[in-house]
Amino acid sequence: MQRTDKLKAGKFAVGVDLVRRLVARQFPQYADLPVREVENDGWDNWTFRLGDGLKVRLPTAEGYAGQATKEFHWLPVLAPLLPLAVPMPVALGKPEADYPWHWTIYDWTAGEPVRRELVPDLTSFASDLAGFLEVLHQIDVEGGPVAGAHNFFRGGDVIGVYGAEARRALDQLRDRIDTAAALAVLDAAQAAPFSGPPCWLHGDIAVGNLLVTGGKLSGVIDFGSCGVGDPACDLVITWLFFEGESRNAFREAVAADTGRWARARAWALWKAALVLASGAPTHPEEFSPAEVIAAVLDDHRARAD
Repeated sequence: MQRTDKLKAGKFAVGVDLVRRLVARQFPQYADLPVREVENDGWDNWTFRLGDGLKVRLPTAEGYAGQATKEFHWLPVLAPLLPLAVPMPVALGKPEADYPWHWTIYDWTAGEPVRRELVPDLTSFASDLAGFLEVLHQIDVEGGPVAGAHNFFRGGDVIGVYGAEARRALDQLRDRIDTAAALAVLDAAQAAPFSGPPCWLHGDIAVGNLLVTGGKLSGVIDFGSCGVGDPACDLVITWLFFEGESRNAFREAVAADTGRWARARAWALWKAALVLASGAPTHPEEFSPAEVIAAVLDDHRARAD
């Protein structure tokens, strides 16, 4: 995500100087470490390197402000149970006059965000990601944050929360896609509501949050949308990034029933339709929204046969 995109969207502006001041005031033990912007940033948070071994993440808007405290509490609980590296929080910053929300210092998670050119065996990568999700989805949910406004209802009822928005976007696209088939995807999800048991979910399994070292999946970052509920939203990458053999490998390695896949298609369709209708930018490593919609519709037709 480009810094200019976030500034144009009205996000709270954070620069290197502000981060230096916050760190120096609240965590003087790190005051002498250099601060620099990261090359690959996200939408919900500003991210900066702090020396070589740490990073600072600061929410970009009020809607993301709760992510810092949630991750600070839950990542130390989840990390020892997961098979891949995840960020470990080091310190929780407090709101101040020049920055209004909690913010976090984490250790730096090694690896590069996945690009196809970095992964010689995308099928194995898909299987490894499925294995990570299977472990995450089986962790004890006791006390975990139930899907809600804190994670934009990832893990909630995709149709109940986003169905109307999806239908409005599809109506705008009626001259560009097969809207009847797309509506059938939403109907199929509505006919297969989640019945539990609830699972831990990441909430934003996307290419920018998957790290590669030595050609293999090595880490998963950005748990700001994590929560407890229906894990169907974690399967959206099926159509965003995988194709052919890698898509089949991911599907086969995920222990999901037909209902979960129906809801996953609805999550993917909602997001792709919204992005296509609005013209919002997409990640260069992900398929275009039109391609995602086409893949979801093809998948739905194949499963309905």
